[in-house]
Amino acid sequence: MSNEIAIINAANAVERTTTDSDDSLIDLFLHGRCDNTRSAYQRDIDQFRKIVTTSLRVVSLGELQAYADTLEGSKLSASTRHRKITAIRSLLKFSHAVGYTPFDVGRPLRLPKFQDRLSERILSEADVQRMIGLEENERNRSILVALYGLGCRATELCRLSVRDCHARGDGTGNVTLYGKGGKTNTVFAPASLWSVIEPLLSSQSEDTPVFRNRHGSRLRRETVTRIVGAAAKRAGIIKSVSAHWMRHAHASHAIDRGSPISLVTAQLSHSSCAVTSRYVHARPGDSSSRYLAI
Repeated sequence: MSNEIAIINAANAVERTTTDSDDSLIDLFLHGRCDNTRSAYQRDIDQFRKIVTTSLRVVSLGELQAYADTLEGSKLSASTRHRKITAIRSLLKFSHAVGYTPFDVGRPLRLPKFQDRLSERILSEADVQRMIGLEENERNRSILVALYGLGCRATELCRLSVRDCHARGDGTGNVTLYGKGGKTNTVFAPASLWSVIEPLLSSQSEDTPVFRNRHGSRLRRETVTRIVGAAAKRAGIIKSVSAHWMRHAHASHAIDRGSPISLVTAQLSHSSCAVTSRYVHARPGDSSSRYLAI
């Protein structure tokens, strides 16, 4: 949200007179966003414009509701429909903020409710340890440990360079992650985690990627995803596990082991503790039912 506000404020100063088409508005809306977010928004906006051909400048609430009805009649899940409508609402909010439209026509549009299935994407500690333990490739094992230990996204892991990792002199270290929305976050790496990362830093220039492919180049997010998926399959996990599941596991297991929610919020760069608290509901460690005479 802070990134979106920054974009709106910057655009407000100059774009009230220069934004003269839907295409230029969309370019402004997407500008400065990370690659994955920009691609996802672009896909959702393109789909919307194929169905609703009216200019964004004069689109009506009725047309937006008809678009939402079209999505509801499709085979898309409620969470996907929620994401697509949220993207259009964000665009229309931006449109109003920069003066392209007289009011935010998307604000009254209701979002579809959906069941939070986060709990289905949380691996047990035994699952994670089995994935790491059965990985024979040293580099791939380091990737699994770093994803889990840092709680980082695959893109953050791929962006890591030697200059981002610093020893503290006591067997621990600090790792600076460059994440979603341009956020920079320095994470403490305890000895168990630093001992895996530090060997990857020796005799390398500051700009060298920490995690490299066979040619010495920076890994791609898709490669990391394949590595995690193969490790899960090897460990006998039948679900389609992505790299982001390691981040979910980090949050859930840290909270289960007594970490303050505020600390997990800070490490994962969540927007608020309310976002992090989803992991408490997904993996409750206690229940008021325990206090009943059943």
